Formats: sequence, structure tokens, C-alpha cells
Amino acid sequence: MATLTIARRFCGPAQSANGGYFAGCVAAQAGHTMTVRLIRPPPLETPLTVRELQGGELAITLGEERIGEARPTTLTLELRRPPQYFEAVEASRRYAGFAYHRFPSCFVCGTDRPRGDGMRIFAGPIPERDLVAAPWVPDSSLDRGDGKVRPEFMSAALDCPGFYAVSLDDRMMLLGEFTAHVNRLVHVGERCTATGWRITSDGRKHMAGTAIFDEDGELCGSARALWIEPRDPADEA
Repeated sequence: MATLTIARRFCGPAQSANGGYFAGCVAAQAGHTMTVRLIRPPPLETPLTVRELQGGELAITLGEERIGEARPTTLTLELRRPPQYFEAVEASRRYAGFAYHRFPSCFVCGTDRPRGDGMRIFAGPIPERDLVAAPWVPDSSLDRGDGKVRPEFMSAALDCPGFYAVSLDDRMMLLGEFTAHVNRLVHVGERCTATGWRITSDGRKHMAGTAIFDEDGELCGSARALWIEPRDPADEA
């Protein structure tokens, strides 16, 4: 058995981990592409147990409570043509989080996080392309020691643009499942473009695709995410 502890810096909501970062840490434990299901909000600064099950599946638990689970997979995703880097810069000016943000301390997309602390990936809409996009230049705090970004940070960068692709009206949604694949690790200081788009919507469930490209338009990583709107307690009364 292995353990996994998410540092407070890597929060999504203030008291739990960013889902993409958590999924990336789980996949890093496995060493290959995994579909990670989030059952409970992953707690911060708390050792979690990672147990290997049959078939290479993993269970992430806190005591007897299951926080998440993961299974090996191959990601297949129909990509959207990426915008140019400076198109993404312009799109980020329209980032919905500048007007209102549910989780302003989010490690990935939080507006309260300064440079060098948060990733500050502010994905704004490009309506004519039917996607959202943001520039991303990784800072040195994400360096794995060789000038390249650690894979869990690639996974984190692929998270929040998907939310803004499926929740343009800022309705409340939680990440239910996340599958990220890294084609290549980007370098610290490299200009990248992060994109997100809606794949399907079915009631409270929304599927999003996300991708990271370098300045030459080369695909560096992609992900598929399931976002779920919580049930309204009034509907169950």
C-alpha cells in the first residue's frame, strides 16, 4: 500500500483538493493513464491510503471511507482545432471568474492566487469556435527538477477549462470523473494554450474535453471530464 497527501496549496474548494491535481497524483502513483472517479472531496493535509485492487485498479481511502477509485484506461478524444496563443490571451480577458468566482482560492483557476503560487489558468470563451481558451506559462514552482512540469500539474491544468466550457452560466458543478493523458511534459516558461469544450450534456451530467497545446500547435496533453450538478434539495422534498 502507498499513501498520498495533498498539500493545502493544491486546493480547489478551500477545504479539498483540486480534482484534476488529485487525479494526476493518483495516475502518477500508477505510472500510466487512469480514469479517476471522485467519490468524496479529497481532503487536504491528510494521508490517504492507495490500495491496488485486481486488474490494476486502485482504491483511495481515508480509514474505511473510499475517497476515490481509479482504473487503467486508454483516452480517446476528438480534439478541437486550437486557437493561436494570443487568441487565448484575448479570450482570457473574458474569463467569467473575474466577475464572480465560487472558489477564488482554487490552485488552477482561482483569481486570489498570485503568480508563482496558483496556476492562474483563466479560460474565457471564443464563441465562434465554441470553446474556451487560456494562456498558460508554467512557473518554476511546477518544475520536477529537469526544467519540465511534473505530470500532476499537467493534469491539473486540464481540469478547470472543462468546467468553464460546460458551465458558461456558472451553475454549480462538481468533478465526478477525470481521465487525463500526457503526450509530453511542457517546459517551465513555455507558452502554452489550454482549451476546453462541451462534448455532451444529459440532465445534470456534462462531459467536457480539454487539451493543452504548445505555440506550434502540438498537442501536449488532453483529458475528458464528467461534471455533475448537485441535486437541488428542494427537488427531493
